[in-house]
Amino acid sequence: MVDLLRQPFGNQGKIQEEIPAPWGRADHRARREMICRGLNQKTARQLSYEGFLDLAKELGCVGVEARNDLGRPFFDGIAPRAAGDMARARGLRVLGLSEVYPFNDWSDARAAAVQGLIDTAEACGAETISLIPRVDGGGTEDGLRQRVLRDVMREILPMLQGRNVLALIEPIGFSTSSLKDKAELVEAIEAVGGPARFRLVHDTFQHAIAGGGPIFPDYTALVHISGISDPLPPLDGRLDAHRILVDERDRCDTSGQIKAFLDAGYGGAFSFECTDSTVQESSTLAEDIARSFEFIEARLALV
Repeated sequence: MVDLLRQPFGNQGKIQEEIPAPWGRADHRARREMICRGLNQKTARQLSYEGFLDLAKELGCVGVEARNDLGRPFFDGIAPRAAGDMARARGLRVLGLSEVYPFNDWSDARAAAVQGLIDTAEACGAETISLIPRVDGGGTEDGLRQRVLRDVMREILPMLQGRNVLALIEPIGFSTSSLKDKAELVEAIEAVGGPARFRLVHDTFQHAIAGGGPIFPDYTALVHISGISDPLPPLDGRLDAHRILVDERDRCDTSGQIKAFLDAGYGGAFSFECTDSTVQESSTLAEDIARSFEFIEARLALV
């Protein structure tokens, strides 16, 4: 695995050109026919952990994200080291473990949850952990939310010392979210001196409902992709449970967002995180996901 903690940074904290994938820059101009595919376990929540790994391998993914919020333990109770070995035996990286929520509502219990997630990631060889901000309408006041974010990140920073694990924070676009603005997160990463320990997750749905804006590819370690094709409902947080695979009707401009990352030199994975049961329970899930990946790649090949 890339040594994440010893990569050089420029004067503004930007990743240098020589850093290898998954967090370095990559030249995608010469070869656009296939993106760096990833798969989040939420998209295939009906499958066993082993079945999920087999699906990711079949789809040509570089790695997977395992979850602890599917109503069962990580890896279906398989020991973390063995679970990581199962992924690697299939040529897959463990891109990340999700999640602690709400990480910025800090308490002793939250600290223990973060520490436990780091320990599990280290044991299975996962590259990252995922931290989700509160979205209950609390802690959103200007000034307060920025201070709390930085204070909590300073609490987490020592937990990451000596660990080959990055903490990824995901801005959420809901109107009730305590962290919507990627610029605020980037400023916090720089303020706590943690660009070698913290990065962000870019979610194409969350980015769309937050109104777009800068994408900060140099601070991004993972991109979640999904689509909204229903033309009628307002494009907002109420559609979070209805994210599907990307097709020609997608309202989030997922393909455009992916292109922006590739054009900026992003070399990491694009991981399907779908929440709608019509995707998760499909009897043709492998074919469905493959078709959507191929649709995205075909769109990119035209530009």
